[in-house]
Amino acid sequence: MRPASAEAPIRGLMQDFKHLTTTKRSPFSSLFGSRKSTPQNSFKRLVEPPRRKKRLRVILPALALFVAAYPILSIVLTGKPAASSVREVQHPDREPASVDTGHRSFSEGLDPYQSFQLAAQSLGGARFEGGRLISSLTGGGTLVFAINEELQRRVKEVMAENQVPYAAFVALEPKTGRVLAMTAHSSASPGWEENACYSIYPMASLFKIVTATAALEQKKVTPETVVPFRGGLYSESSRYWSALPKRGATEMDLTTAMGKSVNPVFGRLACDIAGRDSVLRCAERIGFNQPLLPGTPVQPSKAEHPTTDNDLRLMGAGLGREVKISPVHAAVLMASIANGGTMLAPSLVEEVRDEKGKLVFAHQPRPIRSIMPPEVAAQLTKMLSTTVSTGTSRRAFHDRRGRPKLADINIAAKTGSINGTDPSGHYSWFAAYAPAENPQIALATLVINPGKWKIKASQLGEQALEAFFR
Repeated sequence: MRPASAEAPIRGLMQDFKHLTTTKRSPFSSLFGSRKSTPQNSFKRLVEPPRRKKRLRVILPALALFVAAYPILSIVLTGKPAASSVREVQHPDREPASVDTGHRSFSEGLDPYQSFQLAAQSLGGARFEGGRLISSLTGGGTLVFAINEELQRRVKEVMAENQVPYAAFVALEPKTGRVLAMTAHSSASPGWEENACYSIYPMASLFKIVTATAALEQKKVTPETVVPFRGGLYSESSRYWSALPKRGATEMDLTTAMGKSVNPVFGRLACDIAGRDSVLRCAERIGFNQPLLPGTPVQPSKAEHPTTDNDLRLMGAGLGREVKISPVHAAVLMASIANGGTMLAPSLVEEVRDEKGKLVFAHQPRPIRSIMPPEVAAQLTKMLSTTVSTGTSRRAFHDRRGRPKLADINIAAKTGSINGTDPSGHYSWFAAYAPAENPQIALATLVINPGKWKIKASQLGEQALEAFFR
């Protein structure tokens, strides 16, 4: 006898989720009233919607044309622009001007963006004194960085020892926004490192975090939801991911899929579950297509809008080559999840004093916005915690005998891997925060290897976490 849940009809186009297995019912149960069956395990399978009817081929393009023309029609008919569905970033009323470190008067003080710009200009000539990184400002005054000396030194040593062609590293304190480390190295092109942490690069599978957030927010899935798919785990042929066979489709729960970075699962999650508008709204709320730190060298991350379902699947899986992010922004994203969904402005500066020793800036946590509800951040933490234990970073965090290198630290992490052209090579990402239950550090590492490689981003991230927690 089939389980009762398998006999229920699928109605409409709404996504529905049913228990993977249910208890059997007696043939006489209907005589004594219906009883709700209880699941035998916690996983739920994604039930497929019926095929779309051909008339949608006419309706959907017409609807898309109307949506695209709506802003223009709004202006013509009402004289007012259409309202955006995404809340704007809460930056100051004015965009801060570039800060000149020479003969500057600090009588008006500094805002967080001006202090970041000042620190970025001064970082190259800074020196460690008594465990603090300090820079003397031209024309008088002193800037004290928030940077952790041991962490900064260790990351630079690992980069130099392994002669990485290109690498960038940023670490933050999630609860305050302090930048604990920011450094880069290039054995292939000296000078590249000057703006490496501020420039944008293909985001690769780090975007799976955005895809998962969009679906979790709608409560259409949970970390335990089982998603069927077609193709290999790292397939790039997106058009076949949703064309499921009648029998024999591969299935995987979202938590395992996040750790193993399974492309078809997140391609389907973006296109067939969350939807294009939800994914794009989530990306904008996280900070894409707008300045993260206005008036600073940090370039705005960008996410081109997909025009077809196949493009949306590729984007959701992290294969959209025009989805780009800076190491600074990637670290801020991880810190935001670690902070329960609240994004704080990153701060390079602990304090700034003028030529007379007067304090003109002292770091204080500055919330930018909430990028997700706390419960979604908690669900993401659960999903991301499998990357190091059983997923794509397992080898970097375990020795040859399979023993964990940081046995007492629970790490939530995500990797990314993609080929790029500026500079040319294989892009390896590792972004993480730890401990997962009470985060003290969030980081993003990017390593670019044009040919043979000595170290990948996960290995550099592991070395950084060892230095921080020892």
